[in-house]
Amino acid sequence: MESRTSTTKARGQETRARIVEAAIETLKREGFGGASARAIARTGGFNQALVFYHFGSVRDLLLAALDETSARRMARYREVVDDAETFQELIAAASEVYREDLASGHIKVLAEMIAGASSIPELGPEIVRRIEPWIDFARDAVARVSSTLPFPVPVPPEETAFGIVALFLGIELLTHLEGDGTRSDRLFELGSQLAAMAGLLTGAPPPRGRGE
Repeated sequence: MESRTSTTKARGQETRARIVEAAIETLKREGFGGASARAIARTGGFNQALVFYHFGSVRDLLLAALDETSARRMARYREVVDDAETFQELIAAASEVYREDLASGHIKVLAEMIAGASSIPELGPEIVRRIEPWIDFARDAVARVSSTLPFPVPVPPEETAFGIVALFLGIELLTHLEGDGTRSDRLFELGSQLAAMAGLLTGAPPPRGRGE
């Protein structure tokens, strides 16, 4: 009996994962307005009744899709950013994951969910709540790198982290809308140059290559 229960639970988890993946792909292709239960089921090749059985509503499924793509990107951010020891390395890491965000379709999913909040107001607070872990992540990264400086950084960490996430998110969304990363690439390059100049003034070591 226990083995049968475990098998049923595993199948249920596999089905949920399949539905979430279909929702992510539908958001990328059709946008929020086109992400109906029928369209998601068509993308995944399953009966649309499964959407409501496993998630209760399309809204909750789309939030689960945002959770999934955000979790994937957070894992990658930690892998890249946690290795940074200077602000120049931090900016280089940010530039790397920014390009990956666009290529992976994560920003497309987020942009569509934000667009959906204009027609479904209750989505707004849910999306904001899902951005909070990114603010925590930015605060920890800045605090870690700041601790290597020979002087205290005279800025409040919470407000600094909020500003970084707001700026980074704005850059990604604008680049997604423009369809051209030229200006954002130049911005990251400028940030790297300024960080390098600050490193010279503070005596920080030069940035390491990836994998060093």
